[in-house]
Amino acid sequence: MMNYNIAVIRGDGIGPEIVKEAIKALNVAAKRFGFALNYHEVLMGGCAIDATGVPLPEETIRVCKASSAVLLGAVGGPKWETLPGHLRPEAGLLGIRSALGLYANLRPAVLFDPLKDACPLKAEIVQNGLDILMVRELTGGIYFGERGRSKGERGEEAYDTERYSVMEVERIGRIGFEAAKRRSGKLTSVDKANVLESSRLWRETMHRLAKEYPEVAYDDMLVDNAAMQLVRNPARFDVVVTSNMFGDILSDEASMITGSIGMLPSASLGDGTLGLYEPIHGSAPDIAGTGSANPLATILSCAMLLRYSLNQQEAANAIERAVQLALEEGWRTADIAAGKESIGTQQMGDIVCRLIETA
Repeated sequence: MMNYNIAVIRGDGIGPEIVKEAIKALNVAAKRFGFALNYHEVLMGGCAIDATGVPLPEETIRVCKASSAVLLGAVGGPKWETLPGHLRPEAGLLGIRSALGLYANLRPAVLFDPLKDACPLKAEIVQNGLDILMVRELTGGIYFGERGRSKGERGEEAYDTERYSVMEVERIGRIGFEAAKRRSGKLTSVDKANVLESSRLWRETMHRLAKEYPEVAYDDMLVDNAAMQLVRNPARFDVVVTSNMFGDILSDEASMITGSIGMLPSASLGDGTLGLYEPIHGSAPDIAGTGSANPLATILSCAMLLRYSLNQQEAANAIERAVQLALEEGWRTADIAAGKESIGTQQMGDIVCRLIETA
């Protein structure tokens, strides 16, 4: 029997609640498909600040590096918003990505057919469904560039530096091209090459890389146009590759087209099989403890964990089918209920677990 070690970061807000349901789903899948999971809980984010004074303890990094995969709930909340930037919960998230060498963030934006009524776009725009894979560069760009404050002629100034190397663009570009090969063979690279020098380097590098993938239909798009096209004609996209900041913004926009940010998983990957898996939504402290959070994005993140880090393809497929079946049966948490009757976090988790056993 294959045995895997999973580092678990429950995090802040609704994090512990949704991770609990995700682990239930993982355990059912593991039992059905004949492998074992060992969980090792570590701290990161606001809870880590409260316990240790820092958002990312060294022990957390050590345990994560020794694991097959990392499952994360969510971090952050108003309690820690007044802390200096390097001590805020989000610094832990940036730090763990860097420490584990996770430079590629994969965010599938899928509109499940039973949720078409929850999509804010006109029915004719999404009549053929929606299935976009956002590939976001994760450890470079403005989030990791030089930053600071200074005194200028107009008073205090602040700056953040957008910086990319050819190597960084090439490695995320290859992830995008390889993903496009496995899907419909279509890749769009999003930049701001009409204004930013970093985007001009990005575009030049992507053009050189495209010559290695003649089987992939490749095009460029400026980020402002991409933001418009996502709501005007989202079906024109399949795989989208873009920078850290643009990917952060566009993937959240794509998530709302699917009906709820509570439905979308993500995988942060590097050169090996170790990955970090998390829902793309935040910690939602306003509903923490109410039992109303949607656990499906975290459960779907577990499917990605099984697929990319553990190579348990059948188990991953079973979880995804179970979520689809739960929606087809009409089960909804409050965020996707669209005024209809809704169920709570634990009940949704139980339903998905039941369906994993036969999906």
